[in-house]
Amino acid sequence: PAQCCSARAAGGGRLSAVGNSRAHGTIMAAAETGLEGVGASAGPRPDAATQRAELLPLLGVALRPGESWFLIDSRWFKQWKKYVGFDSWDLYNVGEPNLYPGPIDNSGLFADSEAQTLKEHLIDELDYVLVPTEAWNKLVNWYGCIEGQQPIVRKVVEYGMFVKHCKVEVYLLELKLCQNSDPANLVSSYFSKADTVAAIEKETRKLFNIPADKEIRLWSRYMSNTYEQLSKLDSTIQDAGFYQGQVMLVEVKNEDGTWPRQSSLAKSSTATRSLTTSSKSPASSCSSIVASSTMTNGDSNNSYGLTCSSLGKGGSSFSCNSFNNRESPPQTQPGLCGLSNLGNTCFMNSALQCLSNTPPLTDYFLEDKYEAEINQDNPLGMRGEIAEAYAELIKQMWSGRHSHVAPRMFKTQVGRFAPQFSGYQQQDSQELLAFLLDGLHEDLNRVKKKPYLELKDANGRPDVVVAKEAWENHQLRNDSIIVDIFHGLFKSTLVCPKCSKVSVTFDPFCYLTLPLPLKKDRPMDVFLVFADPQRRPTQYRVVVPMMGAVSDLCDALSKLSSIPVENMMVTDVYNHRFHKIFQMDEGLSHIMPKDNIFVYEVCKPMEDSAECVTLSVYFREKKARQSNTTPGTVLYGQPLLLSIPKHKLTLDYLYSVILERISRYVKLSLVEDFSDVSANHETCNGASGVSEGEIEEMEHQNGEEENREKVLETDACQSEDCIQDELGKEDLQHRKRLFSFSLVNSYGTSEINCLTTEGKVLKLSSHATLAIDWDPGTRKLLFDEQEAQAFEKHSSMFQPQKKKTTVALRDCIELFTTMETLGEHDPWYCPNCKKHQQATKKFDLWSLPRILVVHLKRFSYNRYWRDKLDTVVDFPIRDLNMSEFVCDPAASPYIYDLIAVSNHYGGMGVGHYTAYAKNKLNGKWYYFDDNSVSPASEEQIVTKAAYVLFYQRRDVKAKGDPSPCTSVELTSEECDGMDTN
Repeated sequence: PAQCCSARAAGGGRLSAVGNSRAHGTIMAAAETGLEGVGASAGPRPDAATQRAELLPLLGVALRPGESWFLIDSRWFKQWKKYVGFDSWDLYNVGEPNLYPGPIDNSGLFADSEAQTLKEHLIDELDYVLVPTEAWNKLVNWYGCIEGQQPIVRKVVEYGMFVKHCKVEVYLLELKLCQNSDPANLVSSYFSKADTVAAIEKETRKLFNIPADKEIRLWSRYMSNTYEQLSKLDSTIQDAGFYQGQVMLVEVKNEDGTWPRQSSLAKSSTATRSLTTSSKSPASSCSSIVASSTMTNGDSNNSYGLTCSSLGKGGSSFSCNSFNNRESPPQTQPGLCGLSNLGNTCFMNSALQCLSNTPPLTDYFLEDKYEAEINQDNPLGMRGEIAEAYAELIKQMWSGRHSHVAPRMFKTQVGRFAPQFSGYQQQDSQELLAFLLDGLHEDLNRVKKKPYLELKDANGRPDVVVAKEAWENHQLRNDSIIVDIFHGLFKSTLVCPKCSKVSVTFDPFCYLTLPLPLKKDRPMDVFLVFADPQRRPTQYRVVVPMMGAVSDLCDALSKLSSIPVENMMVTDVYNHRFHKIFQMDEGLSHIMPKDNIFVYEVCKPMEDSAECVTLSVYFREKKARQSNTTPGTVLYGQPLLLSIPKHKLTLDYLYSVILERISRYVKLSLVEDFSDVSANHETCNGASGVSEGEIEEMEHQNGEEENREKVLETDACQSEDCIQDELGKEDLQHRKRLFSFSLVNSYGTSEINCLTTEGKVLKLSSHATLAIDWDPGTRKLLFDEQEAQAFEKHSSMFQPQKKKTTVALRDCIELFTTMETLGEHDPWYCPNCKKHQQATKKFDLWSLPRILVVHLKRFSYNRYWRDKLDTVVDFPIRDLNMSEFVCDPAASPYIYDLIAVSNHYGGMGVGHYTAYAKNKLNGKWYYFDDNSVSPASEEQIVTKAAYVLFYQRRDVKAKGDPSPCTSVELTSEECDGMDTN
């Protein structure tokens, strides 16, 4: 249900994408692009207002092909926006100075921090944001970059033929390159879909050290033994239709002028016979299948390529092998043909198998009735090319000659007209179905010139009259096999709450999207960190209301743990720091399944009158600085939350409290032997005091001078000598101090100040962040990493999940036809009141089509939350009686039998699509999983994976008549495909 590229339309509005692409996105070298960012250090930084003013116009620019855009971890970017007061909720645009974000840190986007490969399924706006080159350079200039991190830079590519869409290609395409002399040695290389075949050739020469004066040929492999020569070097990877992980073979010309693969060509029998379909005009592409220059590994077989001789105006001509057709006696039952996965195309394969097993539509194409009805002049159509490509594919699938075919040409054609399907990212099978049914309808529309029709309200007229008028008007503009088979009619009733005006309209539909009863609650796994230092953190599974608040989470956890709610603080821990500390009234919709939620037990002191401060404490290891740009510290371990009485807040007391808190995993028994403490233990990370930049940092953090006093009223050390003098006085008492303290920003990346140790009370505000800095040697000797990460599992983690409730299909239909009140953001304009009103709205079914497509709305989205409802919907395999839901009193019975199901397994943005379908020739059920086809039983079909259902209406005519509506000679009344009376 998602895509992996991130896109913006021409106007600059972003089309977000969710992904299931293989995440081998490598980082383009910044040196190649001449851009800033490899471990860059920060320069002078303007004030918050200037930063906002400079970046605001840059973040709204439209994408242009060929430009470079950069990915930034959304957590860092959100912190920057809060820091400078970027968002509209900050009424005065003053920002939050204590949220200084530090250097740009993209570590959360990497699956492998060494190779810096992107995680799978990253989502635009949720996991990362995209910024243009100029915005990136400004941010790097102002904040710098984490040392060693390469910028994640991606190109903008253009998709589509008629409607151009630009996308930032977040995930590059992996191709596997090999030499003809050593085909088993595959080397992965990554390309943009905008790259040309020439770029692949150049990379191949570089990888295999082939001199420029040597002549080479490139071959792409589609089946295990089928190759196609790549002759058009200026074709883009997108146009050629290469898929994720495709093998590319390079062949070097022999010294005698021959090619190594010529011998295998000689062994292969070549076909000259042309399999021709009707050719209507030069503009019609894909009109014939001809023998192509494919080669095999010496096997004797005939391999045909589907050659597009013309793609019409604006198209590019290229040849691509679509199917591996073997001339042999029929081997399989027609229709039992798998579809090869071209790289995350299981969504397409699932949808195609369902349509292929829709008898009236498949008969229409197999009997070539589509040829007379192709509409090449429809401006809303695809010049007949989608219909042609689909027809060729159906003929292949029903020829009985193939156990599976590769639908490359069909996918390429779809991608040209629907750019969202052009890449090789996981998509939604229902969205493809919707596009395909609409595309086939417009390509096969019998109406050559659509008349303009004015929509009319019922205005008190009988429903029968209004419904008949609406259907006739629909057919004046839309008349195709798709309308005949798939279109039905809704009745929509709106009632104004003020004047009681009733508006009734009838609208056609192609499929029913049925809501599922929403889950009322959700399980959440959280870690509870106890105040008792000797107790390990414990993982609990709590059940909370779907739209509940953080307080609901604490209530549920309190019942399991007996820790009072008032002693709990809920946090999101990310990269050894607190990404967010939640307030009790915040919504749980902000918390996503992947978040690491830690709830801290923060005990209040016994003295009721004592005022406390709550401090965040991060563990840092000091590193020897190689240069000014090298970070002096690295975060590690689990952060702490401490509540300390203000009047006791001295450095000595703080040290003793932390020492007690970490006593479980710090080997204090060894401390006695740990007598040689270096002076660096007591310095502010070995820094030479507070530099001018750090003083500016402090002012940015804490606002005006008076506010600074509230946050920090300790003396700032101005030199290393000062620090050493202060610490020298304490050294006699604290020879064995294990770590030093620094006041830092909430990311733990920037120093605000070091803390003096004169025994003064530290005047820190709540939620100030401290770092305790350890020498590498001390950490290695005393810090037990294994114990620090250890946790227990509460019995709630092992309790069986509440049994999923089963919902009947009729419950979903009833929910769909239930009256609802329109939301305040979706009002209806009442013609009587002359203004928008929150009217009541009710859908009813007036008439139903011969093939009823039911889409179960399993995926839900909002700003913070993406979820899949895995409720089991109990739907009948046969005898689905829809008559009771049809409000036309004169309608004949609507009894349906199931013929196909599109399944989705997995979660949001990930997973796999398959299909169940009933073969129209033998009446048996089969399971289609990409290129695999296996027998299935009716008992297997109803599962929580069912996503799109196909039902066929029982025909009153004889069984032998497959379709009463496939002949163009029939009258429109005979071909309506439903009762409109």
